Amino acid sequence: MRAYRALLGCALALAFVVVVAGAYVRLSDAGLGCPDWPLCYGRPLPAEIAEADALVKAWKEMAHRYLAGTLGLLILAIAVVGWRLRRSAWLASVLVLVVAAQAALGKWTVTLLLKPAIVTAHLAGGMATLALLLWLALSQSQHASDARMHTLRSSALVALLLVVAQILLGGWVSANYAALACPSLPLCPGAMDFANAFHLVRELGHTAEGELLSSDALRAIHWTHRVFALVAVAAVLYCALRAWALSRALGALLALLAALQFVLGVANVAAGLPLALAAAHNAGAALLLAALVVLNFFAFRGLRAPW
Repeated sequence: MRAYRALLGCALALAFVVVVAGAYVRLSDAGLGCPDWPLCYGRPLPAEIAEADALVKAWKEMAHRYLAGTLGLLILAIAVVGWRLRRSAWLASVLVLVVAAQAALGKWTVTLLLKPAIVTAHLAGGMATLALLLWLALSQSQHASDARMHTLRSSALVALLLVVAQILLGGWVSANYAALACPSLPLCPGAMDFANAFHLVRELGHTAEGELLSSDALRAIHWTHRVFALVAVAAVLYCALRAWALSRALGALLALLAALQFVLGVANVAAGLPLALAAAHNAGAALLLAALVVLNFFAFRGLRAPW
């Protein structure tokens, strides 16, 4: 069991790294650093690329692929050990399926030339992998039962679902290069085209009819993400306030992460989307998701948080 828990801990840490690294690759415009898959220009490592910038992007892309591949192997090992120990084997098997789907989405991200729906789904798969690994790791620990945690079920689940929706909207913003479509704060003046903004089946930068995607559509994508952030943050803060009575540490952590995400979102717009801040915003989303998964685990399992 010690080895199994250690394996879960390593996979969980690596899943977080993979999520953040994937965002970094995307934000640094290296998503197509290698035009083929799974190799890079037909090689396991980038080589013989004359242009220095293209070589750097290729290395970024391949580094992310190798990190993701290592995570996939760890999750496969977790599933095998889980079945042998009869410890949450079905959940571990679901994780293997999610990783297989992630590999397919990673391939299609490249071969379909960054189609927004595929890029967003790839982000969702990465976050789902992190959340499922965390739930699996928590299920291996033992804590005293506390029925009072059940009172948090509704608010914890609503907050989790709203944050998931906000993460998907953030992925849609990034996939459509709409992060700077509204450069002013706090409002976003100008017309908005919601019909084309959220049409899923289309190519990058184009409408479903093949025309160029207008700035009005990009503005609508960005503004929706910005407004929904207020809803998600309010839900998390309410949940944090309710959790405070049962676990001050967890309640404070939720409030801190929600506030940090809001500040990072504003800072990204105000500073013109610097790479470090943009990657930090993605990392913050992953941490907030993880904190809400922990809260939901204790709320639905009726267990007392150990802090």
